Amino acid sequence: MLNPVSILAVTILSSLMSMAVLASLRPAGIAGLPRWISANALAVFSLVLFAWQGRGPAFLTIIVANGVMAAAVLLILQGARQCFGRRVHYPAEYGALIAAVAGVTYWYAAVPSINARIAVVSAFHAYVYAALGWLAYRARPARYSYRFVAVVGALGSVGHVARGATYLFGAVGQNALLQVSPVNIAFLGLGILALPCLSIGMVMLAHDRLVKRLERLANVDELTSVLSRRAFLAQAEALARTARRRGMRLFLAIIDLDHFKAINDDYGHGCGDCVLAHFAALVSQEIQSRDIFGRLGGEEFALCFSAATHDQALALVDGLRRKVAASTCQTPAGVVACTFSVGVDEYLVDESVSAPMARADAALYTAKALGRNRAVAAWTVALREDAPSPGDGRQWRALGGYDSPA
Repeated sequence: MLNPVSILAVTILSSLMSMAVLASLRPAGIAGLPRWISANALAVFSLVLFAWQGRGPAFLTIIVANGVMAAAVLLILQGARQCFGRRVHYPAEYGALIAAVAGVTYWYAAVPSINARIAVVSAFHAYVYAALGWLAYRARPARYSYRFVAVVGALGSVGHVARGATYLFGAVGQNALLQVSPVNIAFLGLGILALPCLSIGMVMLAHDRLVKRLERLANVDELTSVLSRRAFLAQAEALARTARRRGMRLFLAIIDLDHFKAINDDYGHGCGDCVLAHFAALVSQEIQSRDIFGRLGGEEFALCFSAATHDQALALVDGLRRKVAASTCQTPAGVVACTFSVGVDEYLVDESVSAPMARADAALYTAKALGRNRAVAAWTVALREDAPSPGDGRQWRALGGYDSPA
C-alpha cells in the first residue's frame, strides 16, 4: 500500500517543477503568473510541514500547514482571475480562509477532532476548486487548456466534498492525517494530487496566453491595432473563398494618407504616429465587423469588404474619406487634420488577392494624380485609353469617381 508521505513527496516534486516552468515564463509578463508561482512555493512549504507531522510541533504541522495550503489554492484562483481579466479579490473569500484556519485551530486545541478539521478544510478547498472550474468553463474558448482546468476544478471539488462528508459523518475512524488506511490514502491522494494537476493547468494557461500574445504580435500592427500586412492578406484570401461559396461580391480598397511625409517633417514622427492611430481607429469604428482592415506599411492601408453594387462600394469608401477629412487629430504638436486617397476594385472569380490589389493600387495613383483626397474606382479607368492624365481638367465624376471637397 502506498505511504502518505510518498504521495506528499511526489506532490512536492511536481510543485517544484511547475514553479521552474512558470518562472521561466515570467519575463513575458503574463497576468496571474506571479500568483501562480507564489502559490506553488506556499504549497511546497505546506506539504513539507504536513510530511513532518508526528515529529514536528503540532502548531506548525497542523494549523500553519493547513492555513498555508488554503492560501496557496486561493492564490491559484486569484491568479486565474487575473489571467482572464476578471475581478481578483473578494472579501468573503478572505473571511472563509480565516474561518477555515480558525476552525482547524479550534478542533485541534479546544475540542480535538481530526474529522472536523478535515471537513472544514475540505469545504474551503471544494469551494476554491469549484470556483476555478466554473471560471475556466465560463471562458469557453475552444482551447484544451481551459477545458483541462475546468475538468480538474470540477473533479477536485467533488473529491473534497466527498472527503469532507465522509469524515464529517464519522464514516471513517482516523487518528492522524498520515495514518495508513485505504480510505485515507485514496482521499489524501485525490486531495493532494489535484494540486499538481492544477499546476499543470496553470502552466498550460500561461503557455496559451504567451501563444496568443505572439500571434497578436505577428498579426496585429502594434501602432494602429489593425491587421498587419501578412495577416490582412491571409484573411482577405479566406474571405474571398467564403464570398465565392456564398455568391457575395467582394471589393478591395487601397488607402494612402495624403502628404503624410510632410506631417512627419513639419510636426515630428510622434505626431505622425498619432495621425496613423487616429485614422485607423476612425475607420475601424465605421466599417462592419465582417470587413477586414489592415496596414500594408507606412501610411498605406487596405480594406476588404462586401457590397451589393459598384456604386455602393465606391460610396462606402468615399464615405470613409469624407469622415476622415472632416475629423481632426489631437497630437503633442497640436491639432492636425488629415485626408486620404483611395483606389477600389472588385474581386473577380478565381483570382488571388494580388490581382484586385494591383488594380486598386493603380486607381489610388490615379486619385493622387488628380489632386489627392479622392476615391477612384479601378473599373472605371483600368486599361482605358480615355483615362485622364495628371493635370487633366475633366470632371472625374463622369468616370464614376468622386471629386474632393472644395
